[in-house]
Amino acid sequence: MHGFGGACKPGKLICPAFFCRIEGGTDFMMDYGIFKEAVKGSFLSYMPESYQGMEVRVEPVTKVNRKLDGLSLLAEDEKMMVSPTLYVNDMYDQYLRTGDLQAALRETAEAMDAAFREAELPTVDISTAKDNIIFQLINTAQNEDMLKDKPHREFQDLSIIYRWVVSVDEKGIASTVISDDLAKELGMGEEQLFRAAAENTRRILPPVVKSMNEAIMDMLMADGMPKELAEQITGEQEPEQAMWVITNERGIDGAASMLYEDELHSLAEGLERNLYILPSSVHEVIAVSVDMGEPETLARMVAEINMDHVELGERLSNQVYHYDKDLRRITLATDTPDKRLDGIVAEPEPVYEAKQSR
Repeated sequence: MHGFGGACKPGKLICPAFFCRIEGGTDFMMDYGIFKEAVKGSFLSYMPESYQGMEVRVEPVTKVNRKLDGLSLLAEDEKMMVSPTLYVNDMYDQYLRTGDLQAALRETAEAMDAAFREAELPTVDISTAKDNIIFQLINTAQNEDMLKDKPHREFQDLSIIYRWVVSVDEKGIASTVISDDLAKELGMGEEQLFRAAAENTRRILPPVVKSMNEAIMDMLMADGMPKELAEQITGEQEPEQAMWVITNERGIDGAASMLYEDELHSLAEGLERNLYILPSSVHEVIAVSVDMGEPETLARMVAEINMDHVELGERLSNQVYHYDKDLRRITLATDTPDKRLDGIVAEPEPVYEAKQSR
């Protein structure tokens, strides 16, 4: 095996504990902790010669809804990390699917090399940050640790966090979450961040409201289907029976568009009905007329779709929201016990009854 030395022999555990064949022909699959150490110790041997002087870093990275182990490379003369970051967790998933450690290392090394060669690190000018701060909605219960050192404000069961957009191009958006330290460096408190983001997000990521039929038709046409055929497939639907997608022009972190109440108000006024808002993902929410069903039934549907069809990092909430067009206000329509998004339900605190003295 590349990078490890020793040989595996049936019936004997004489090879490293990382991966060997034991008696009976059963493959020993290393657990995640051992796998992570194996990656850290051997990754450079899969990289081209020009990377051999670098240091392999495997460090925790707090992402939305989850914690990952980031794999990056640091040159000896670098004081700050400029490396692309790939994730050991993804490598481990591949390893569990295939049982092939070498393939996981080789393919990740190829991806790292390609990322280095393609990366065009933007020139960062901190003086322009205030014009490029946007907000993002994330789930509060699932991201308690992440929120500890981030400026944020609560919005129902969600939290608004702030991102500094470094660059926007046809490939996507490069941004970084604003921490307490970065906010201090920018000289901005949470209220200032919110006001800047409220203005900038609308400009950088304009909100979009369209029917589900329109959204499906756009996807079909993007795949090359003629408009006439796409229209026949999607058909027409009565507005009050339709589902409405609320996102932004790029479809990235578009759930934050629900913070722009005027878009919701226009939709509700047009339907002449209040709305239920279903959190489809961090990228979009779905609005429906309150005539479409009971909120508890809709919440069960949302939770099932989250667990079965939405990646953990893209889940927003298991709750349903209510928009009152007269009060012009969003409130929680449900309060289901599954506040977290990873399937873990907090155990109730034990209650101990005091013994009565006789």
